[in-house]
Amino acid sequence: MMLLQRQTTYSCSIRSRRGDGAQARCSKFGLGHSLPLALSHGPIKISCDPSATCTKASSTSLGRLACKHVRACMTTAHALPELAPERPPAKLAIFVSGGGSNMKALHAAILDGRLNAEIAAVVSDKPSCGGVQYAQAHGIKTLTYPIPKSNDFPGLTASEMVDELKNGLGIDFVILAGYLKLIPSELVKAFPRAMLNIHPGLLPGFGGKGMYGERVHKAVIASGARWSGPTIHFVDEEFDTGPILAQGIVPVKPTDTPKKLAARVLAQEHALFPHAVSALVDGRISWREDGIPILWSDS
Repeated sequence: MMLLQRQTTYSCSIRSRRGDGAQARCSKFGLGHSLPLALSHGPIKISCDPSATCTKASSTSLGRLACKHVRACMTTAHALPELAPERPPAKLAIFVSGGGSNMKALHAAILDGRLNAEIAAVVSDKPSCGGVQYAQAHGIKTLTYPIPKSNDFPGLTASEMVDELKNGLGIDFVILAGYLKLIPSELVKAFPRAMLNIHPGLLPGFGGKGMYGERVHKAVIASGARWSGPTIHFVDEEFDTGPILAQGIVPVKPTDTPKKLAARVLAQEHALFPHAVSALVDGRISWREDGIPILWSDS
């Protein structure tokens, strides 16, 4: 490990997706030196001065070598961290009750590489909803919870669902993306600090039982609030009361209707949710002593 002494250092991320070793260097490194760097796993970070550029060695063949933007990171000496093995894709179970637009946003983030995960199952209380149809069209396993009153579709009990997710499918994280039923305590206990929900209002206001979709936006407008936006929070055994992880902000305009406000908030949901879920699967969330989660950026 090498310490680089500069008044201001900069960080440049280099990722190798192959495990057979590779060479990369950061030119004009540190005190004007050039340092070859062997890569066996990615990602890692190295420190460079403001004029540094990361280049691919001409003798090396890499599946992918990405040099992210150079940014100021600290004002003291910076140490090269240990190489960390690349994480396998996390297995997600996504719960939906409607069209599943947030699930689709997560799926898009998986496909374009922003989210290191796979959707292993989609769970719904409405087995004919749009979200389930989307999952089936993409070859994703679907489950029904709770058991429908009509008995038109086979459903699972709470204990059966937990067993299937944990033991049958090996699910790592549970994501609620517009699921309107209260999550059973068995599932909450089975996924501690591993279950996120997205809500279309700024919690702790405008939440609770019966507060979903357009009802939230009507309440926001009626209250005279000047700002609204989505909240992403960890799930406990009540509606919308778990620790808040992230929020997005949009203005509430004087002439807004619930539909206009909903569209503005939904755009924020689709941007914020993949960011938060990515932090969860990457292990970039820490916890304060008082139980408040902290989301750390990946750049």
